[in-house]
Amino acid sequence: MTTTITYDQLADLAGTDLGYTGYRTVTQDQVNLFADATDDHQWIHVDPERAKAGPFGAPVAHGFLTLSLAVPFWTELLEVKGVTTKVNYGLDRVRFPAPVVVGARVRMRATVVEVVEVRGGYQLTVDQSIEIEGGVKPAVVARGLYRFHG
Repeated sequence: MTTTITYDQLADLAGTDLGYTGYRTVTQDQVNLFADATDDHQWIHVDPERAKAGPFGAPVAHGFLTLSLAVPFWTELLEVKGVTTKVNYGLDRVRFPAPVVVGARVRMRATVVEVVEVRGGYQLTVDQSIEIEGGVKPAVVARGLYRFHG
């Protein structure tokens, strides 16, 4: 469910658990397009037949592809009205504890840890975890830094 607030309410968002997004299925087409965009055509990603005999038993998504899903997931969790600009400011403490095999479904959970005023806006520090449906470990754990300008 999307949390909808106004720009003026951003300062009060610290400590808010934004909950979970819906699930998305990671497809081989996505993996192949990401491989083309990043010039990372390692066989564990793009050769499904060879990957079956590999360490994961199937082709896996690039860790950075899984991390990049935070962008569309983020829009499912928070809508801020009255904002002129939104910026992905950075990431801290990024880890990839578990691989995402092609065909797996993933979702994100996020909690706003801190909100600080920055020149012309607010910066949110967000603990986010991209989880694999039925998985024991998350695929991605990261602390995102997002800036909103009014």
